[in-house]
Amino acid sequence: MFRWGVLSTAKIGREHLLPAMVEADNGMLSAIASRDLSKARALAERFGARHAFGSYEELLASKEVDGVYIPLPTSQHVEWAAKAIEAGKHVLVEKPLALDAKDILPLIKLRDQKKVLVCEAFMVIYHPQWIKVRDLIASGAIGRLRHVQGAFSYYNVDPNNMRNQLDLGGGALPDIGVYPTVSTRFSTGKEPLRVQATIERDKTFGTDIYSSIRADFGDFELSFYLSTQMAARQVMVFHGEKGFIEVFSPFNAGLYDHHRVELHNQNHTEAQVFRFPGTQQYRLEVETFARAAQGGKERVFTLEESVLNQKVIDAIFRAGGKDGWEAV
Repeated sequence: MFRWGVLSTAKIGREHLLPAMVEADNGMLSAIASRDLSKARALAERFGARHAFGSYEELLASKEVDGVYIPLPTSQHVEWAAKAIEAGKHVLVEKPLALDAKDILPLIKLRDQKKVLVCEAFMVIYHPQWIKVRDLIASGAIGRLRHVQGAFSYYNVDPNNMRNQLDLGGGALPDIGVYPTVSTRFSTGKEPLRVQATIERDKTFGTDIYSSIRADFGDFELSFYLSTQMAARQVMVFHGEKGFIEVFSPFNAGLYDHHRVELHNQNHTEAQVFRFPGTQQYRLEVETFARAAQGGKERVFTLEESVLNQKVIDAIFRAGGKDGWEAV
């Protein structure tokens, strides 16, 4: 059994990853660390973890932990990922891994030196709905892909939330802009060449709260918008010459809509519906990671892919400050 340790008692861990680790058929939740020992103990008791630590360093030194999950604020991801790798632990770190692509490069070097698995936590690539989208496009089900369209928004103006704190890595692009980008790259196997963007920042928080983005992939275009201060919405559409594919709850499947993918024909007279009820994408993520860490030939999201995805986000930020295209 793969023994998990978790650094911090963050909400995403409590609500998604810790339950997934408990339910996983090839792993167990072994330890939880917090700078507040009472919080670590309370969460360990809630989820049945054997160990609770009052510091992250203690958990990383524990022989009862094979790998760690890091849901700390974005600005701390690279630092603690590096410390975990140095401790010889496998590492699953919450997205975005970094705020600049170049900051990921030292982690690749460390990973290779310590011979551990290190992945950014993009749960969507493990969901069968996205594997279906990828397979439909590859099979020619919609013919030549011409345009991908997406949206991801929610409303959050809480000044105490890290998503609204610039120094912690908050903002729409780091938090949710990564998803239309990574899902398009995953589904098509293509990389964007250049981007255009309009970016609006909150006058108080300083974080980006709205973006409208256009990305040129050579063979097709991707256009999407994001916001942390608009009504909640998620959608992705892949439009080809022979049909189109619509993903109704692309990133938080089961929350914004059902686990549902629709394939429409050219004349919009027929549709095939693919449903994936009961799918737990976070459980699939932790189970796949554990198998890969133990030597399995699993498809995981590598650090090299993280660099490519972050380069797109970096280019979008640069494009937001100019009129015209910005190379990725």
